[in-house]
Amino acid sequence: MWATLDPAQGRAAIKSFVVPKGTPGMTLERLEHKLGIRSSDTAAFRFVDCRVPKENLLGDPDVDTQQGFAGAMATFDNTRPLVAAMAVGCARASLELTRELLEEAGVVIDYDRPALTQSAAAATFLQLESDYEAAYLLTLKAAWMADNGQPNSLEASMAKAKAGRTGSDVTLRCVELAGSIGYSEHDLLEKWARDSKILDIFEGTQQIQQLIVARRLLGLSSTQLK
Repeated sequence: MWATLDPAQGRAAIKSFVVPKGTPGMTLERLEHKLGIRSSDTAAFRFVDCRVPKENLLGDPDVDTQQGFAGAMATFDNTRPLVAAMAVGCARASLELTRELLEEAGVVIDYDRPALTQSAAAATFLQLESDYEAAYLLTLKAAWMADNGQPNSLEASMAKAKAGRTGSDVTLRCVELAGSIGYSEHDLLEKWARDSKILDIFEGTQQIQQLIVARRLLGLSSTQLK
C-alpha cells in the first residue's frame, strides 16, 4: 500500500509499505464481482488504527519531496508495458483462434491481395491484425527501454494507450466475426473480450495516457496541461 509519512506534506512524502494479511486494524470489506479477470481478486480494504512496523517500509525512509509522489508515479513506467503486453496477448490469442474458425468456415485470408478485393470477414481480419502488430511493436519498445534502464515514460504511455484500446477492439471484433460461437462459452473468445476491457482502464485510462503523451511531446508540465 501507499501512504504518506507526513500528513502536512501530503503526497510529497508518500511511501510504499508491506501490510501483511491479519495486521490489526486492516479489514477486508468486500471482494468485487467483476466482468473479467476473475482469477485476480480486486478488493476493498479499510484501515483503522493500523500500525505498520518501520521494517515494512519499502525503500529509503528519508522523505524526498521531489521523489515522493513522482517516485510512486514512476513505477507506472514499468507496469504499463506489462499491462500492454497482457492486452497484446489477449488480442493475439483471439486472432489465432478466429483465423482457425474462419478457415473452417471457408474464408480465405490472402496476404498477396488488397483487403478491398477480399471478403468482408477477411478484410476485417487483416485490419485487426495490422492494429495488433502496431500495438505489439510499441509494447516491445517500451519494455526493452525499461529492461535497459532507459527513460520510457512516453513510450510506456504510448504502448499502454495503443495496446489497451487495440486489445479491446480486436477481441470484440473477433467475437463478432465468430458469430454465435464467439458469443458462447464454447471457446475462449468471450472470456478474452471480457478480460481485455480492464486492460484499457487500469494503470491509467486511455484519456490519461493521451494526456501524458501530449505533455511529453509538447514539453509541458501537469499544471500547464490538464
